[in-house]
Amino acid sequence: MVIIMRAGADESSIQEVIKAIEYNGLSGKVMEGEFQTIIGVIGDREKMCCLNVESLEGVEKAVSISKSYKLVSREYHPQPTVIDIGGIKIGDGNLVAIAGPCAVESKEQILQAADIVKSGGAQFLRGGAYKPRTSPYSFQGLEELGLKYLAEAGERTGLKVVSEVTEVENVNKVAEYVDVLQIGARNMQNFRLLKEVGRQNKPVLLKRGISATIDEWLNAAEYIMSEGNEQIILCERGIRSYEEYTRNTLDLSAVAAVKHLSHLPIIVDPSHGTGKWRMVKPMAFAAVAAGADGLMMEMHPDPAKALSDGPQSLTPEHYRDIMDGVSRLAAFLQESGLAIRDIG
Repeated sequence: MVIIMRAGADESSIQEVIKAIEYNGLSGKVMEGEFQTIIGVIGDREKMCCLNVESLEGVEKAVSISKSYKLVSREYHPQPTVIDIGGIKIGDGNLVAIAGPCAVESKEQILQAADIVKSGGAQFLRGGAYKPRTSPYSFQGLEELGLKYLAEAGERTGLKVVSEVTEVENVNKVAEYVDVLQIGARNMQNFRLLKEVGRQNKPVLLKRGISATIDEWLNAAEYIMSEGNEQIILCERGIRSYEEYTRNTLDLSAVAAVKHLSHLPIIVDPSHGTGKWRMVKPMAFAAVAAGADGLMMEMHPDPAKALSDGPQSLTPEHYRDIMDGVSRLAAFLQESGLAIRDIG
């Protein structure tokens, strides 16, 4: 349920509504809009039936939300959310890019990658330090040492850094080094982990699980937001289907669906979405045309020597070519009025 306050409702009226919500064993979350205040009611749906707030001073109306996710829904937050990460905004209509290797392999490798990422125009450097892999014999990452190298590369170039957190016990450690905590596809429904990053004052990049529906994905975001962290960026990275040519099936319709259902920004990862570097460029262009707020791409200084995800990693030359192309495409769409940013 969301409670819409009348325009100009004062603080005392808002607090009276909060008291009524809490009296019924529920909790309320206040969202200040430009003209109106909205209060999201969280808790047992049966208890909400006993909540009568429309008679209270300052209440315009109460609207039931049928979806199981509330805080991430458009009903609760009609306007698109913009995430500000050190002055870099995601969701404000400008395209952002995250690039870098699948894994931090050495100090030299990530420093070189950072220079390339910066020169190509991306704002974020990605790199895995803790690498959960399908095979236990595959490279598992440098762990904290990799985080130190990543942070150093970000500081040297001015890039913001993104890295995956895989275990509850490591959340605080990873948060010390990075600007954005990534929840990978394998952990999208690791609810303990979602709750833990929800308690952090740090943006979270939530990737869609390989078999997750959009509803399940948004409910995963709800777990994070219900703990108090509203800085969530969704990432479509492909889902598993019967097709075997590509690594995954990149679901670009998810961009339009998410923008209709939720206020959260969404970016697209065409590297994991296809598993083939040759397909990254056309899918990146398609993602921009579909209205994605950003791209996440794997780029390695020498993909042939990459310890993980070499076949889908871009060379520096291909990365720069794609960045030039998507930047010009995004500018053209904006100037021509064809850009799709808000489907709410």
